[in-house]
Parts: sequence; C-alpha cells; structure tokens
Amino acid sequence: MGFRVDEWGLRAIADEVSLIVTELVTNAVRSVPDSMIRVRFTREVGCVLLAVWDASDAMPVARPLVPDVRPDPMALEPGHEEGGRGLHLVRALASECGACKTEPSGKWVWAKVAAG
Repeated sequence: MGFRVDEWGLRAIADEVSLIVTELVTNAVRSVPDSMIRVRFTREVGCVLLAVWDASDAMPVARPLVPDVRPDPMALEPGHEEGGRGLHLVRALASECGACKTEPSGKWVWAKVAAG
C-alpha cells in the first residue's frame, strides 16, 4: 500500500493511510473472524479513500474516551481484551469517515485521507 501512495505522489499521508487501514481491517476481522472481508483502496482528487467491507450487520461504535486513562498492567496478558479506540484514531486522522449498510447483509466502513 505504501508504494502505491508514493506512486500517487501522496507520501505525506502514507502513515495516516496505513494506520487507518490497519484499524478498519482489525475491526472487520474482530467483527467476523471466520468470514471474508473486502478492502478498497482508491485515489480520488486530493485524497485516498479506504473502505473495508464485512458481513456483519452491526454498525461500528466507538467506545467513550476516558479522560483519566491509567496504564493497565493486564493489557498484554492473553485473553485481556482492551480496545474500542480505533475509531477515534480513524476520526482524528481522516478528513471524512462513515459506514453504510449493504444488501442483503454487511457494511462498508470507509475513511478519506486528504493530502495537505
């Protein structure tokens, strides 16, 4: 993916694109662990559009951010699930983002990353 962003002359946003696609794919895999997902990565005027499809009808929900976050000593222990902040990262890095249901099931979750 990074090489494509370079070819498009959008190297300045490569890190943001990479982090966003990682978050969207991770969410899709967690949503439907044994199902197929689809990833779209396209260039539009002045931006990159990322979209990830999964078969789940559940729409993404960002967990509330806790202002007084303390380190969790159990965070790296097997079976300890801590998450829900990925959508906040996507919202912070993307110029636009959203989700739309598909028929007969599933959804696309997408984000646009603007250059400059």
